[in-house]
Amino acid sequence: MKVRVAFGLGTGAFVDAGRYGELVDQLEDGGWDSLWLSERVNGPAPDPLVALAIAAGRTRRLKFGTSVLVVPGRNPVLLAKELATLDRLSGGRMLPAVGLGAPDPLEHQAFGVAREERAPLFDEILPLLRQLWTGEPVHHHGPRFHLDGVTVLPTPAQDPYDIWMGGIAPSELRRVGRLGDGWLPSFITPEDAAAARPAVEAAAAEAGRAIDPEHWGALVLYARDGLPERFRAALAKRRPNVEPTSVVPDTIEGVRSLLEGFIAHGFTKLVVVPAGEPDDWTAEVATLADALLDLQT
Repeated sequence: MKVRVAFGLGTGAFVDAGRYGELVDQLEDGGWDSLWLSERVNGPAPDPLVALAIAAGRTRRLKFGTSVLVVPGRNPVLLAKELATLDRLSGGRMLPAVGLGAPDPLEHQAFGVAREERAPLFDEILPLLRQLWTGEPVHHHGPRFHLDGVTVLPTPAQDPYDIWMGGIAPSELRRVGRLGDGWLPSFITPEDAAAARPAVEAAAAEAGRAIDPEHWGALVLYARDGLPERFRAALAKRRPNVEPTSVVPDTIEGVRSLLEGFIAHGFTKLVVVPAGEPDDWTAEVATLADALLDLQT
């Protein structure tokens, strides 16, 4: 299996053009697999598709992904066009990871979707995206969307165009198996991820599908200066009985140990995300590269 180590910016602020460009160049030149950006409308993080398009234009090798891009509240035809265009113009380097969005009333307002509407919308939109990416006329009459002969071109450069998903709740695991092509959970130990994997595989098998052995990964948040309160609150809500440093390490050595644990359990797409803003991004990325990139195979 190919082990790949990536860098993510999370939901923090990173909107300085000069610093962002320097970071992208450092990742491109330093041998990182990919750059991942998260989406949070009510926050300082840049729009992921716009920021990743800028990264694509500066690079030739680096891949890039969304961790995650919110689907409910978006027009599926326009979303299919955006993701296909970005993949085509980057030479097949886009890694779309999608989800329902944060359980935050302000985010629900931003996307114009009530919390209880998110899952039904997601379940309708994901298969529709795949149909639109064929480049053939699409006829679809679902609970929310109605299309008669709509065609999206260009098609993605990648065929198939794999969709990654996160989540660790039982309903989320079933959704990954039913609709996703890869699993990228967060706030989880390697042992818990390995224990949850059969649920994804069972749901995939029930839907007549299978997850590629190379498409199991994890997003690893780390906090060298202590876990910010917003992440501590999220962790307490999602994993109330878990020791924080077991899923959010507070040292670089702890990050490596966690990644090694995931690799040992067959999880090979690994995204490392600082929970806070380092004093010196260049030095931080260089330190991470020295400590982690030799894990790539």
